[in-house]
Amino acid sequence: MAATFSSQNRTLISSAALSRRKGRIVYWTVLSVIVVVFTLVFLGPLYWMATGGFKSAQEVVANPPTFFPKHPQPKNFHTAWTQLKIARLLFNTMYYAFGALAFQLVFDVAAAYAVSKLRPIFGKAILGGMLATLMIPSTVLIVPQYATVLDLPVLHFNLVGTPWAIWLPTVANGFNIFLLKRFFDSIPQDLLHAAAIDGAGPLRTLWSIVLPMSRPILGVVSIFAVVNVWKDFLWPMLVEPDPNKQPINLGINSLSQGVPENVLIAALAISALPTLLIFLLFQRNIMSGLTAGSLKG
Repeated sequence: MAATFSSQNRTLISSAALSRRKGRIVYWTVLSVIVVVFTLVFLGPLYWMATGGFKSAQEVVANPPTFFPKHPQPKNFHTAWTQLKIARLLFNTMYYAFGALAFQLVFDVAAAYAVSKLRPIFGKAILGGMLATLMIPSTVLIVPQYATVLDLPVLHFNLVGTPWAIWLPTVANGFNIFLLKRFFDSIPQDLLHAAAIDGAGPLRTLWSIVLPMSRPILGVVSIFAVVNVWKDFLWPMLVEPDPNKQPINLGINSLSQGVPENVLIAALAISALPTLLIFLLFQRNIMSGLTAGSLKG
């Protein structure tokens, strides 16, 4: 009987090669080396930042560098917290991040729902235009965005120095709209037809049926929205000149004059901790949300 082969069983290494002792040794050696190298590349900077906060100012700039603090100084983190006003900067960052999240959930969900379920005229062209914005580097948009917030069209308001200058540019997020639209496409149309027969309008259907079923992807979009604002540096530097109102990344940079490098590294470690915790706690939710709408049914 002729052997049948399935494309699902095809890999870079054949099962026959793995069945031989030499093949297994080569496979596991190469795999282990690749995993170790990539682990060092990604975790190396994080390890340097975490240990650098415990070193003295002389040890931080020592050459060759030390891999472990000779005399750990935990007080560096307390000094960074008080001297660089970390608590205030964290509050500012959360204020901007959750404000941007609120606007994105309202407008991005509405846009994705309209394109996916309401099927407007030229809906595909509109979606294509949204996705085309993903091909444009964000730095290219800095000048027109700044000109817009400097003199808001029609209303002629100057938004520089206000939270609106950070919130409004985050609203039109083509990637989040695409994720939401793909998930909404997986919701059976029969449910919407049943709701329409019961007298529910588009808004009631969105609120009572679509959103409760979309909690996984809404969680993913929420995490992305918060992290994008949390890690942003260039745009807040342009639109928020007051150090007391700046988010944490920019605030640390503005208040770091005369601060020892070990204290500055400790402050950076504190600023990176929330986003790392978000990923570690919600990584399973992120992956399940990204794959939830991959199959229709």
